[in-house]
Amino acid sequence: MELPGDIGDTPIIDVIKKHPKIGEILSDFEIGCIECSIGTCLFKEVVKIHFLGDEVERQIEKKIKEYLSTL
Repeated sequence: MELPGDIGDTPIIDVIKKHPKIGEILSDFEIGCIECSIGTCLFKEVVKIHFLGDEVERQIEKKIKEYLSTL
């Protein structure tokens, strides 16, 4: 995923703490980062490691970018 700023290099647990909406977006695609107690995956890797396919990854990226553009 191509993400703005350094958010992609941030552990997912920190991203969700700062942006709970991103956790909701991931949950909508059955990526359970909200429930994960470890959360050390980098945000830019989270979608990729779930092997959802290119089209789903693009959808997730689009929703996350739309959310971030409203900040």
